[in-house]
Amino acid sequence: MDVIHDCVAGLDVHKDTVVACVRTMSGTRATRECRTYGTTTDGLLALLEWLSASGCSVVAMEATGVYWLPVWKILSDGDFKLILANAAHIKAVPGRKTDMNDAMWNADLAAYGLIKASFVPDEQLHELRTLTRTRKQLTREQTRHAQRIQKTLTEANIRLDSVISDIMGASGRRMIEAMIAGQRDPCKLAALAHRSVKASPKQLYDALHGRLTEQHRFLLKLHLGQWDAIDASIRIIDREIDARVARLDAERPADKARFSDLIDLLDWIPGVNRLSAVSVLSEIGTDMTRFDSDGHLVAWTGLCASQNESAGKRKRTRLRKGNPWLKTALVQCAWAAKNAKTSYYRAQFLRLKARRGPQKAICAVAASILTAIYHMLSDGTAYQDLGADYFDRRSPEAKVGRLVRQIARLGYEVTVQPTARAA
Repeated sequence: MDVIHDCVAGLDVHKDTVVACVRTMSGTRATRECRTYGTTTDGLLALLEWLSASGCSVVAMEATGVYWLPVWKILSDGDFKLILANAAHIKAVPGRKTDMNDAMWNADLAAYGLIKASFVPDEQLHELRTLTRTRKQLTREQTRHAQRIQKTLTEANIRLDSVISDIMGASGRRMIEAMIAGQRDPCKLAALAHRSVKASPKQLYDALHGRLTEQHRFLLKLHLGQWDAIDASIRIIDREIDARVARLDAERPADKARFSDLIDLLDWIPGVNRLSAVSVLSEIGTDMTRFDSDGHLVAWTGLCASQNESAGKRKRTRLRKGNPWLKTALVQCAWAAKNAKTSYYRAQFLRLKARRGPQKAICAVAASILTAIYHMLSDGTAYQDLGADYFDRRSPEAKVGRLVRQIARLGYEVTVQPTARAA
């Protein structure tokens, strides 16, 4: 195997230290020098100075949690190519494992060009990604507090979720706040429901007739305050996201589409709203040339099954490990898209659900949405839905064959003859 880079460096990044190995070719022999630096700013600047003085052309490191981020940002000022590697792709062979050996192994792989670089967004896109991920984490925590409120109500034998779909909606909040204030009369609590609530007064009375104690009121007040505090933080993040998008538009080159225009473009996809579009763009960026094809993007996200074949037999596999933030966002979009009655995604979901189940069907819909996003960003074209009757408009022969096979599986034999109209 030929050496591609004569002078490279491999880094083994930890919380407090960075072990670096510089590999230099001297004729046909490789010499290695290893040093350890701290992860403080001064330590990383000293590491940058040493790597630059050594004449490294490539520096490779593993993606270890968030510890690689400050190392990457400081070393990006150097005159060498930085490569961020997936730790699972450069796992060393079993043996004596030390920090020095890991750094030397990374350097050897980089010298032979065996490390596939991971996608690292630029500074502005990374900041937007951090905001969208933080918003998602806060939303999850807010949901947990809503569940704690529901648990407290259930302990008091108040079945509010049986008559109201969203206990944190307008009607539910008025009732919970009245309970916190000391109101226990089910009739007065039921009168706080909005007229759009479908439950009858008798159903509301039965659901609100419980045993609310001071302990329950204290917990309701505590969790409701936490829910409101998180809701205020989410609104602040939403305003900051809008400001970041406006800043990206202002700094976008004139020959490229504005970031907000791309958001509006993706908003036409069924199930994708403005927030989802921002989350997707912050994860994959706007330049699709970094992905070889739409299939590579789907695989990178983790929305396709891995391969497991041995002796000519293909075994069942689970979904690949990919970008969990992008995968969950697309799955949420898919659940919303399958409710659009005139969309292709609904027809695809119903078609696959009968054979593979709802979970695999929804993942297939998410992969289809991501495929559409890839081509829309690559070509700049608008979304064009295939229609809910797409599978019915395909080859009639294929549809007839599928129906005949279904009848055969039921134990019947059928002979197909074309009608005069079909002939």
